[in-house]
Amino acid sequence: QVQVVESGGGSVQAGGSLRLSCTASGTTSCVHAMSWWRQVPGKAREFVSNLNSDGSTSYEDSVRGRFTSSQGDTKDTMYLQMNGVKPEDAAVYYCQALCRRGSATSRAWGQGTQVTVSS
Repeated sequence: QVQVVESGGGSVQAGGSLRLSCTASGTTSCVHAMSWWRQVPGKAREFVSNLNSDGSTSYEDSVRGRFTSSQGDTKDTMYLQMNGVKPEDAAVYYCQALCRRGSATSRAWGQGTQVTVSS
């Protein structure tokens, strides 16, 4: 099984920067992608960014050019560098690890880390 823990959330002023961290543990050899999602109360969880094991990334349109996903010292750690933060970026941010074993795919979610933006 894979477990995921996020950290780094907090309060940031609009226009400021914040870096979130995500660490996967357990049987991580199956993880081939990690992604960030976010959710505000009353809304569905939305995709923010994805980091594949080959280093390729993808981003949701509203964060492209401001947020950057990167791998840490090991493939089990991922960062989300948030620059030029906007009030609409305030949300609980979740990390997901995508595990693939043969034809079976499973997803592990963390508990989330809160990002608050003050204007």
